[in-house]
Amino acid sequence: MFIRIQKTVLLLLALLLLVPVVTFAADPAEETPAAVEAPSEIDLLTEGLALFEAEQPEAAKPMLIAAIEVETDAERLQQAHIALARIYLAEKQFDTVLAQIAAIPVEERNDEARYLEGRALVAISLTREGMAALQGVDPQVLPPSDQSIRLRILAEGNAALGNYQRALWFANRAMRSAPSEDVRGIYRFAQQVVETQISNDILPEIAFMFAGSPVGAAARLQQVELELAAGDRVQAARLIAQTDLGLIPAAYRGGAIRLYTELTGQSWLERSVGVVLPLSGRFAAYGQLVKRGIDLAVEMQDLEESGIRFIYRDNGGDPARSRALVEQLSTADKAVAVAGPITPAASEAAARKAEVEKIPLLTLSQHKGLPEIGPFVFRNSMTARLQVQELARYVVDELGMTGFGVLYPDNRLGREMLDLFSQEVLKRNGLVTTSESYPEDATDFGRQIRLLKGEDPDFREEYMTEQEMLEDLFVPDFPPVDFDALFIPDYADKVGMIAPQLAYYGIEELPLLGINGWNSPDLVRLAGPFVEGAIFVDGFFPYSPYPFVQEFANRYFSKYGEEPTILEAQGFDVANIFISLLSRDNVRSRNDLRLALSQLSNYPGVTGATTFNLVGDAEKILFLLQVQNGNITQINGPDAGQDTLLDEEVDVAIPEEYTPDI
Repeated sequence: MFIRIQKTVLLLLALLLLVPVVTFAADPAEETPAAVEAPSEIDLLTEGLALFEAEQPEAAKPMLIAAIEVETDAERLQQAHIALARIYLAEKQFDTVLAQIAAIPVEERNDEARYLEGRALVAISLTREGMAALQGVDPQVLPPSDQSIRLRILAEGNAALGNYQRALWFANRAMRSAPSEDVRGIYRFAQQVVETQISNDILPEIAFMFAGSPVGAAARLQQVELELAAGDRVQAARLIAQTDLGLIPAAYRGGAIRLYTELTGQSWLERSVGVVLPLSGRFAAYGQLVKRGIDLAVEMQDLEESGIRFIYRDNGGDPARSRALVEQLSTADKAVAVAGPITPAASEAAARKAEVEKIPLLTLSQHKGLPEIGPFVFRNSMTARLQVQELARYVVDELGMTGFGVLYPDNRLGREMLDLFSQEVLKRNGLVTTSESYPEDATDFGRQIRLLKGEDPDFREEYMTEQEMLEDLFVPDFPPVDFDALFIPDYADKVGMIAPQLAYYGIEELPLLGINGWNSPDLVRLAGPFVEGAIFVDGFFPYSPYPFVQEFANRYFSKYGEEPTILEAQGFDVANIFISLLSRDNVRSRNDLRLALSQLSNYPGVTGATTFNLVGDAEKILFLLQVQNGNITQINGPDAGQDTLLDEEVDVAIPEEYTPDI
């Protein structure tokens, strides 16, 4: 196999990438030269372009350079030069970019080549030449990211040449197509042009020409500043009242909002909370339950005079839709905060947009890492970490247990719970002494239970010798396991199969520990006496002795004819938290609300007393539950250990204006 490349290094590189393809005749004795297939050459250009498209420029570069040495097709050569030009542009080797474009005959250069040439020329301060190249490009043939970059460069180039109104025209167009993370920089450029390069007598014209755009808002705000400098606060107030502050990127909107409030005596923000939920699509059933909880909270509060309202928006569970809705709520709807979403990908997308918009977002998703996105993102949800924290605290600190076994499903939930529980008991000087996993779809757990006991699961008693049987008679009886309790992080239906088998294999009267998935009537129905005394946690318990939980559960049952779940309870709490904080006189802005949320302490929610930690994650006092006499009972809180059933006669109201410890 041969490649006609003169340079030794490139030849070696090409040879390393070649794979011989040789076919032999069936009978070696009859082999002739014609029986051997001609060697195939690798298509360096195709391979190089494929690596470039796969965002592997370092691997693509030598192959593209080699391809140029041997390629004769003009169109394919142009592809190689353009790809190399893009690689060198990313490396800021602008002269080499120009060399690659110069290698393409002028009459054969396409719009992409002229675009890259223009960028390189502007970068080496040949602004007029670069602008001429960029303006001759048909933007529609460029990818959207290049279209935005081209407009931004034309804006900056025109400003450098003193064409300020034209610079603003290009900046305005750039902001329409730029990614949200780039809009802030383009706006700052336009703002500086307006403040330093546009004369006072031209400002009204600029504000009129660019009305309804960020550039128009920047011009109007500059007019406001000039009126204030001249001492005319009435005219300044009139001008700012005509300004759509929602057009200004969030990073610069705060100062404008404060100025609006100072001049008009009113808040630009509405006293409204946007609610982003999947009210249609595959997750609609869950979104509707959360909405029920919010609606009930609003119904139980008198919000007529406060002006507080909740604006529902359906994201259908879609991340892109969630981002757009957060932006709409932040700007067009002037909401002070956002509640939701509940699904993982949608919540992350919404959280990242909320952080850009600087609008507090309180999500109900358990998705990892959400509050860590930034200071405007909070979470009010029961996480796996919260469950194991409360369970470990109770069994180690209050019951004095130190050793634990774990029997867990071999899936994401099971492995996560094993790790978290092991870490949490270790912090409290306890230890997971043994753990065993079982397949997610298992129905027989005998092997895993015998391993927990330290037995050989393959041992068969019928194979014992007579001597071994006699020796076994004199072995003293030891406890079946060497740990104090067994943690099973699975759901009630699976526990219903595991618990009877534990007893069958001799593990009886051992405390069983569980997660919120145990909180189901199926637990006692399926496992009966085998789960008596079992301890587990949940984020909501409709039979709790807490008066405000009883009130919520009874009101919900009366309205909807069924018991509430944790989803309705979380929606109820989120709504009440926002209502409580927005009812305070000192919460007037998004930043005020963010600060109030960060300082919330032991809010008496129906999903547990709630405090937000430094990251923004809810720290909750969860419900500790135990099976007692065949009933699931709360064992922490007032009247702990007393069965509490829903009673429609109970009528204990939640305080209408709860003020958290701040």
